[in-house]
Amino acid sequence: MKVRRSSLIAAIFLMATSAIGPGFITQTATFTATMGASFAFGILASIVIDFFVQQNIWRIVTLTRMRAADIANTAIPGSGYLLALLVIFGGLVFNIGNIAGSGLGLNALIGLEPKWGGLLSAIMAIFIFSSQRAGIAIDRIIIVLGVAMIILTLFVAYVSNPPLGEALRQTVLPDNINFATITTIVGGTVGGYVCYAGAHRLLDKGIAGTENIQAISRAATNGILVVGLMRYILFLAILGVVASGVVIDISSQDANPASQAFQAAAGQFGLRIFGLILWAAAITSVIGASYTSISFITVFSQKFTERKRNIATIIFIALSLLVYLVLGTPPAALLVFAGGFNGLILPIGLTIFIYVGWCRADLMQGYHYPRWLLWLGAITCALTWYMAFMSIEPIFSFLKTA
Repeated sequence: MKVRRSSLIAAIFLMATSAIGPGFITQTATFTATMGASFAFGILASIVIDFFVQQNIWRIVTLTRMRAADIANTAIPGSGYLLALLVIFGGLVFNIGNIAGSGLGLNALIGLEPKWGGLLSAIMAIFIFSSQRAGIAIDRIIIVLGVAMIILTLFVAYVSNPPLGEALRQTVLPDNINFATITTIVGGTVGGYVCYAGAHRLLDKGIAGTENIQAISRAATNGILVVGLMRYILFLAILGVVASGVVIDISSQDANPASQAFQAAAGQFGLRIFGLILWAAAITSVIGASYTSISFITVFSQKFTERKRNIATIIFIALSLLVYLVLGTPPAALLVFAGGFNGLILPIGLTIFIYVGWCRADLMQGYHYPRWLLWLGAITCALTWYMAFMSIEPIFSFLKTA
């Protein structure tokens, strides 16, 4: 029982910290600066969408005891290869940003030159995956750093003194709704590789099958709540600064909206806190993005042992590092684009999973899948397709400013 509980907690935090990366922080700061309190509705919408996405994906992965790409191939031959390629590419784009974010974090925290910070952080992640006890190390690191991020952001939110009443009102009654914004933050939270992170971790831990379904369902919900809590606290921290009249630069090449907000809220100490939060978010996302992206590679060959997957993960991190060192620090716009791109991938995988839920009960050990969850999942799937279609042009326009 204790082992199962620790595995569930680890899966929750792997999913949450995979979602809470430099892109997540930059997106939240950028949209809060441009939309103000009305961005609160986007956060609420993303939490609702995330809930139905995660509930369906975590259930189907653990009930079938197969990874996402294998499920897709079994249900619709060939679709698993497409899903794997999209997820791995999306994970690589995000990982370049994650390594860049780790460099920026150490720069703000201790003044280390960003490229050196990114290099050291990538080496640390490689060391973790090369360890004989990589699984235990991953679980412990992501939990400790995940809790630290929430506590530190809560402190800055308290110091910035945001207009809580206005934020709560606009959470349910926004002045304006922006679909590109919602698609981008949903993409950053459960798009691409992120929605599969926790489910694949549970599978590797042996937590699967109908006997564990209630615990798995609770874990999926808790993962979304952790991400939603972090985003809302971060939103409040930045909203307090914006509401006080501070103008945050979001358009210049070197703009770092979250850094400006934290420094405006708490001076040099705020800047150091931002550095620690950004580094923690980045290093845990490097771990989560690399682990989950490489978990899709097994669809191309079933001969991948855990050791071979760890080696492939190390190569994936090294490739991300190489691209980062060649390109230099990607601007904030590229981090926002990465979230949007993963948001465009989301409906493809979700469509396959909803099809499996409706039509392939034979893959789920005869489990009677809750019809209400499938209906809401199908509605969510249709909504993600609509938002993706409406958002393609705005999301790719982020690249023009990158």
